[in-house]
Amino acid sequence: MQLKHLRTLLSPQDGAAKVTCMAWSQNNAKFAVCTVDRVVLLYDEHGERRDKFSTKPADMKFGRKSYMVKGMAFSPDSTKIAIGQTDNIIYVYKIGEDWGDKKVICNKFIQTSAVTCLQWPAECIIVFGLAEGKVRLANTKTNKSSTIYGTDSYVVSLTTNCSGKGILSGHADGTIVRYFFDDEGSGESQGKLVNHSCPPYALAWATNSIVAAGCDRRIVAYGKEGHVLQTFDYSRDPQEREFTTAAASPGGQSVVLGSYDRLRVLNWSPRRSLWEEAKPKEIANLYTITALAWKRDGSRLCAGTLCGGVEQFDCCLRRSIYKNKFELTYVGPSQVIVKNLSSGTRVVLKSHYGYEVEEVKILGKERYLVAHTSDTLLLGDLNTNRLSEVAWQGSGGNEKYFFENENVCMIFNAGELTLVEYGSNDTLGSVRTEFMNPHLISVRINERRQRGMEDNKKLAYLVDIKTIAVVDLIGGYNIGTISHESRVDWLELNETGHKLLFRDRKLRLHLYDVESCSKTMILNFCSYVQWVPGSDVLVAQNRNSLCVWYNIEAPERVTMSSIKGDIIGLERGGGKTEVMVTEGVTTVAYTLDEGLIEFGTAIDDGNYTRATAFLETLEMTPETEAMWKTLSKLALEARQLHIAERCFSALGHVAKARFLHETNEIADQVSREYGGEGTDFYQVRARLAMLEKNYKLAEMIFLEQNAVEEAMDMYQELHRWDECIAVAEAKGHPALEKLRRGYYQWLMDTQQEERAGELQESQGDGLAAISLYLKAGLPARAARLVLTREELLADMELVEHITTALIKGELYERAGDLFEKIRNPQRALECYCKGNAFMKAVELARLAFPAEVVRLEEAWGDHLVQQKQLDAAINHYIEARCSIKAIEAALGARQWKKAIYILDLQDRNTASKYYPRVAQHYASLQEYEIAEELYTKGDRTKDAIDMYTQAGRWEQAHKLAMKCMRPEDVSVLYITQAQEMEKQGKYREAERLYVTVEEPDLAITMFKKHKLYDDMIRLVGKHHPDLLSDTHLHLGKELEAEGRLQEAEYHYLEAQEWKATVNMYRSNGLWEEAYRVAKAHGGANAHKHVAYLWAKSLGGEAAVRLLNKLGLLEAAIDHAADNCSFEFAFELSRLALKHKTPEIHLRYAMYLEDEGKFEEAEAEFIRAGKPKEAVLMFVHNQDWEAAQRVAEAHDPDSVAEVLVGQARGALEEKDFQKAEGLLLRAQRPGLALNFYKEAGLWSDALRICKDYVPGQLEALQEEYEREATKKGARGTEGIAEQARHWEQTGEYSRAVDCYLRVRDSGSSSLVEKCWMKAAELSIKFLPPQRSLEVVRAVGPQLIGIGKHSAAAELYLNLDLVKEAIDAFIEGEEWNKAKRVAKELDPRYEDYVDQRYKEFLKNQGRVDSLVGVDVMAALDLYVEQGQWDKCIETATKQNYKILHKYVALYATHLIREGGCAQALALYVQHGAPANPQNFNIYKRIFTDVVSSPGTNSAEAYHNWADLRDVLFNLCENLVKSSEANSPSHEEFEKMLLIAHYYATRSAAQSVKQLETVAARLSISLLRHTQLLPADKAFYEAGIAAKAVGWENMAFIFLNRFLDLTDAIEEGTLDALDHSDFQDTDIPFEVPLPAKQHIPEAQREEVRDWVLTVSVDQRLEQVLPRDERGAYEASLVAASTGVRALPCLITGYPILRNKIEFKRPGKAANKDNWNKFLMAIKTSHSPVCQDVLKFISQWCGGLPSTSFSFQ
Repeated sequence: MQLKHLRTLLSPQDGAAKVTCMAWSQNNAKFAVCTVDRVVLLYDEHGERRDKFSTKPADMKFGRKSYMVKGMAFSPDSTKIAIGQTDNIIYVYKIGEDWGDKKVICNKFIQTSAVTCLQWPAECIIVFGLAEGKVRLANTKTNKSSTIYGTDSYVVSLTTNCSGKGILSGHADGTIVRYFFDDEGSGESQGKLVNHSCPPYALAWATNSIVAAGCDRRIVAYGKEGHVLQTFDYSRDPQEREFTTAAASPGGQSVVLGSYDRLRVLNWSPRRSLWEEAKPKEIANLYTITALAWKRDGSRLCAGTLCGGVEQFDCCLRRSIYKNKFELTYVGPSQVIVKNLSSGTRVVLKSHYGYEVEEVKILGKERYLVAHTSDTLLLGDLNTNRLSEVAWQGSGGNEKYFFENENVCMIFNAGELTLVEYGSNDTLGSVRTEFMNPHLISVRINERRQRGMEDNKKLAYLVDIKTIAVVDLIGGYNIGTISHESRVDWLELNETGHKLLFRDRKLRLHLYDVESCSKTMILNFCSYVQWVPGSDVLVAQNRNSLCVWYNIEAPERVTMSSIKGDIIGLERGGGKTEVMVTEGVTTVAYTLDEGLIEFGTAIDDGNYTRATAFLETLEMTPETEAMWKTLSKLALEARQLHIAERCFSALGHVAKARFLHETNEIADQVSREYGGEGTDFYQVRARLAMLEKNYKLAEMIFLEQNAVEEAMDMYQELHRWDECIAVAEAKGHPALEKLRRGYYQWLMDTQQEERAGELQESQGDGLAAISLYLKAGLPARAARLVLTREELLADMELVEHITTALIKGELYERAGDLFEKIRNPQRALECYCKGNAFMKAVELARLAFPAEVVRLEEAWGDHLVQQKQLDAAINHYIEARCSIKAIEAALGARQWKKAIYILDLQDRNTASKYYPRVAQHYASLQEYEIAEELYTKGDRTKDAIDMYTQAGRWEQAHKLAMKCMRPEDVSVLYITQAQEMEKQGKYREAERLYVTVEEPDLAITMFKKHKLYDDMIRLVGKHHPDLLSDTHLHLGKELEAEGRLQEAEYHYLEAQEWKATVNMYRSNGLWEEAYRVAKAHGGANAHKHVAYLWAKSLGGEAAVRLLNKLGLLEAAIDHAADNCSFEFAFELSRLALKHKTPEIHLRYAMYLEDEGKFEEAEAEFIRAGKPKEAVLMFVHNQDWEAAQRVAEAHDPDSVAEVLVGQARGALEEKDFQKAEGLLLRAQRPGLALNFYKEAGLWSDALRICKDYVPGQLEALQEEYEREATKKGARGTEGIAEQARHWEQTGEYSRAVDCYLRVRDSGSSSLVEKCWMKAAELSIKFLPPQRSLEVVRAVGPQLIGIGKHSAAAELYLNLDLVKEAIDAFIEGEEWNKAKRVAKELDPRYEDYVDQRYKEFLKNQGRVDSLVGVDVMAALDLYVEQGQWDKCIETATKQNYKILHKYVALYATHLIREGGCAQALALYVQHGAPANPQNFNIYKRIFTDVVSSPGTNSAEAYHNWADLRDVLFNLCENLVKSSEANSPSHEEFEKMLLIAHYYATRSAAQSVKQLETVAARLSISLLRHTQLLPADKAFYEAGIAAKAVGWENMAFIFLNRFLDLTDAIEEGTLDALDHSDFQDTDIPFEVPLPAKQHIPEAQREEVRDWVLTVSVDQRLEQVLPRDERGAYEASLVAASTGVRALPCLITGYPILRNKIEFKRPGKAANKDNWNKFLMAIKTSHSPVCQDVLKFISQWCGGLPSTSFSFQ
């Protein structure tokens, strides 16, 4: 088979817009294509687009672009299309038979995952694959879908076999699965067939094998059971890419596979039984084939591409023309398309078995097809398109074909007649006959449908010359044989096949009834005979008579009329039937009685009135009588009683007619009286029931109306006594007794003894009843009667007679009752046992035979078990002490508690095997504790664990498992159970199990497999956070492949892969989404690029509008030009920016030039107004003619350049003469000169120079000399040699130049010598300017090779002092540099020093740097963190420098948390009053007062340092410009606080100064603006508590607790200030950033305050003094007078004041004396230090004498 390109149905787009699926309709009339934009385009068979419709999403809220169409198929009747979508739904659209019919959704099937592929192989059955791996079936009739089979792998492809009875699915894991709806007797296996090496995206099921291919570029053909037949390996072919799709031809003889730019064709060779590869169809720029669809007749193949194109190919092996009327196209070895050239109709002739069609003939008035294959015969009717293929062994072409019957082809061959029904692939029948004449064979195939007959196929033929056989073709058996006395020359069956007409040689016409096998001669001298079409009416001719049988059931009734010619035919139509007769030269029509023919029609229509009216017009003939019978039956069924009465009257059925007449009168009367339908009246309904012999219904109708008498009369009339008496009894009728007597007599007359006996018994005559019962063979009834009558029991003979009869009739129980009644227990027991009446037997045995009771109980139990009454048997087995049987019965009867009770009484060995069965029951009831106990009793702990795991009770299971299993076994158990849970879809439970045994990876894998991505991500984030990003990316790709784009976007963005998101939306045509993502997550230009691609996809005005809206129009045009999309660029510039058109033309021209399209490029350059570029292009390509043409036409200035270019070309070819001519034409002799020089043709060069540029002659001669010199020497030494030569000849300038040309060649001494020589010669012999140039050139070169001194000396020779100094510096010869600067130019001394400093600094030689630049050295120390050296060095400098670096060091220490070291720094070096240091001092103060552990005697030196530094600062401030400034006041206050803290620490070291320390802590509270408030109140409270001032302690500690709460809450708003009203303790204080007191101490305080509060022994008031104010307050609230604070305690001094020299400094005399006394007694050095400080601060101490008064 060859593929020939016919046409392009759908043009491809510029970008990816793949055709997702395509389908041909079964009738070949329609072709559907679904594009990437989810629109279905419909084409006719000629490839013209006729219709289209849009698909819709499963849910509109997700938008129209939320899905992709992955599968599409036509229904077998071609009126519907199924569309499979990735949003988990299949829609079935009814598209109608005609173009433009309204498209409606007639079915929809919602699925659990995306539909990936779809086929519609049979009526109502759609087969499709899902992303979750299931292959399912959707039934369009029931609108339900079901799973055919499920796998765990994505379904990538789905195909059917040629017949559509089997399906094949390919999965992502490479599995290929086969399934048959009907294996058509092939016996091929179902299920997993093969595991392909890659996902088989290209999958085809051909006649003889399965072909699969995919991304590994290998085509594999598999046999029917999955073995590899052939492999075509293209994996090493660099031109081949992955195979994406495949299609098998409808005949299954060829397979086409699509890849990139290529279609590969495989043809099956039946002779070799192998696939042969035909030449592949290669089409450049087709890109990847995404879909293939083969027309059902095999003549066309359509291919859809990645870019949205659809190409149509012709598929054929060969073509031929038959008789100039038909075209035969062989589309495969086994398939031929026959086309009628005049009408254009086509028929596809195909061998279903794949045999090669050898020859096609068109016979039977060019209506019927006949074709042969090696093993079959193909037949077809071109008009009805019904085709058949039947097995046929070739017989050399001797068959004769008869096409007289439209339904059947008759084939006669070698004495055998074969019938083939068109459209059936089995022979209808085959019979032996020698008479092959259409008039001697009659076939009737379902020509008139009859009620109750589905198929009716009959054949009549001649067995021999006088014998006719009639055959039922369905059953294949003979239903009649007619032996005739003379030769038969014509026969025909009627349309129903029930009647056969035949004529013999004597022209006698016979009718044969097939059902009754009766033969009747109906006409002599018959010259013509025919059945009237569509009826059983017969027309025949007898000499000059026309004979018509209107009712063939009465053949003796014939209607005859006279005619004058011969009948030539029948015509039926237009409501009449005419017999055509030739009378001479004219044809006369005789019309038949259509009415008679029409009766059958009226009956079929159910119009009985019309049928009656028609029959009324007829005479009563047997045929009319038959019609009346038929009508009567139908009328009764339809309750049309008047018509039924008329029928019975006509038929002479007087009784029925009379009965119906009476019935009708009743109905009519009721109708007249009451209105409505009279037939609904009860009497009418009852009479109709009687007519149908349904008397119970009639009785019910009468009794419903309380018409008892009528019911009784009805039964008496019918001699139904029982029913009559029953009615009388039920209704209490007075004539009951009379009825009974009459009834008894009638029973006796008719020998009905049983009924008579019952009657006698009911009347109390026992003996007579017994006698009658025994006579009637009913001993049981007799026995029952005897048992109820004591007087009858006394008659032993009677009883013996009855018991004998009972035993004989095996009525043992009744016999036993009788024996027991007459006190014969032995026989009674025997009878009871025989009759299984064990209850009575046991009761009897208990009284009469106690030893037998146990045996009887067991037997009773066994009997009950046989009767399946297990629960009843249990107690009997217990009574019989049969424990095992009792247990089995209890278990069988599901009496579980009873079973447990019995088991608990048994020994362990017996019971252990039954416990688990009971446990299973309790487990099923979810009573797990009982079940566990039972499993444990039965030693089946493992089953108990399994039970808990199945029930999801992992804790109990784990607990039990850990008791009796190893941990690794528990792990295996849990993982196995988790896998079971997973199979059942219980993923959370499975996760719990996996995590329980620390296997989260298995849970992650599970969630991934089932696409539960949120759960998967949750677990990855929890257990593998490092893999989260990769997981997101992977999921994004998977979701994109499934078309779940929004979810994919989320995962891509989580993985920070915005580009992947944009590409995904682009490929799906969701440009707005792509633009949104690019703008939100891409860089500055990403969204611009997306906007450009979007615009390009839109094109035209839409693109311009979009780009204008986004403000990217000009950028887009540039981008288009950059990307070679010139059409788009031109379109945009034409529509919106015309001024850019020339620029685009230019860029397009450059592009065309690069592509080698020079003529097109030339046109574009000229359009762009750049002809020179065109000229240069032609010059570049050496197309001189074209270059000159363009230059002369458009750019005359370029002509010279063209000539020059041409000359260069001539020179390359060594054609110097031509080149010279061209250059001289171009007026460029200089170039000619250069070319000659380069070529070494100095004579020509000199000639040209002399003729055209004489001014350069001298220079040229010099150059010539140089060249000559050059040729004489080689390399550096040659140059040096040449220089020496020039030197010797006195050519110093040339010698210098030559020396200077010497470059480093590995001999630095030579190089140095040459350079020095050049400098020396230039200084000696050349002008100063030239010598300066030479030295400046040589100096750097010498420096470069490390000869710094030589270079410096050269510079000094020419007084270049600066350059000489730089040379010395470069060589680090600092002393020489300094000396030169000092001696020759002192201006450069600073320069040398500066460079030296930089050098030292760069080398990190700080110690050397100090001697040169102290500040730089200090900065370097700071950089290197050598603070100690820095400060040490700075100390040697002035005070200002020192304090600059002290401040830097202090800042560094504070940052590092070394506040104490910073303080020590200022203690050592003093605190200058620099405003820029103020923040450092404040920070040191804040850090010291906030630091923990300072409330102790040990902290004195810290406080003393702080105090001394602040004192030093304040002293310096007094002398500075900052005196009396706010900062000064603040530092004075800080000094006072530091003094208090230092004095407090000193006092804490002396026991007798305890109260002084406490007072100082309390005094500090007035400074809480500068101190941490919580720390201050805590220390004051603890100090007060220590000296027993509990009131104050309580208030201060309470305040401390309030402050800690405020710190926690972050606000002081909730503080209550009532305790501190009228004090100088401030309310507004800064909120501490953190708690300064540890939690443990806070808790202690909280407990103490709580205890005190509960005790209520303290008064919550601060102590007051004589002013009536708080004793520690400096300000009296009542007077506003401010007292001085005491230097020792900080309390206000109210009297006994000691004043110091410094104003404002005083002390309370008592406190002062106390402090001095403590010093004297304790000799405390710290207290003495305090005294020393006070002396310094306050300008000396007061008089040392003090008294103790």
